[in-house]
Amino acid sequence: MSTQLFGIHAVQAALEYSPQKIQRAWIDDQRLDARLKPLLDELNALGVSPERTDRKKLDKMADGKNHQGIVVAVELPAMRSEDQLKQDVENLEGAPFYLVLDQVQDPHNLGACLRTADAVGVHGVIVTKDNAAGITATVCKVASGAAETVPVYQVTNLARVLRWLKDQNIWIMGADGEATQTVYEMKLDMPLAIVMGAEGSGMRHLTRQHCDFLVKIPMLGQVESLNVSVAAGVLLYETFRQKSLAAIK
Repeated sequence: MSTQLFGIHAVQAALEYSPQKIQRAWIDDQRLDARLKPLLDELNALGVSPERTDRKKLDKMADGKNHQGIVVAVELPAMRSEDQLKQDVENLEGAPFYLVLDQVQDPHNLGACLRTADAVGVHGVIVTKDNAAGITATVCKVASGAAETVPVYQVTNLARVLRWLKDQNIWIMGADGEATQTVYEMKLDMPLAIVMGAEGSGMRHLTRQHCDFLVKIPMLGQVESLNVSVAAGVLLYETFRQKSLAAIK
């Protein structure tokens, strides 16, 4: 399945991380500035000759959003299955490190989570099949290439998957604002899967029951919670920090 990416940054990311998946390209026939020329050169080198077209067509292709004069059609990264997850976990070298999103629906949040997951070396992101965002053009744009580098596993029964991960000696840590301990009080340099709940409602009850322990992020201000992708970033980087320190001891 293919989709359209637009804007200079998104096209740059596609050229860097998945040039082989670019199928077609279109550019504004009234625009050829210094920022577009390197992209056109790279596309031509790939054998994808950009088609010159009018701005109105590009506006329609980008749903009225700011395309900056360029749109490309790309093949979307494939979602992986529960069976693939099990195979990949069993073949891992080193301590497993996963992010689990329990019915996170905003594609911007999924994209941002993928970007951070790539930065800290997460082995994969596990998402639910129902009531959740999958890989879309928006996710790819926000992820800035991470949708190509971080495996995304779509599962139908999250509780079953969490039980299986625990059987593989992977600890399950859930993010919960009502937890009694903060993430900074926990030792996190072990095989770990971090579970984040949905926007607004948090983790489902059954998901929470399958967590080995719950943590919260300390907050001093007046807001009740952080955006899920921001909270995931805090937890992922604290885990990354502890793993890095353990590795040099």
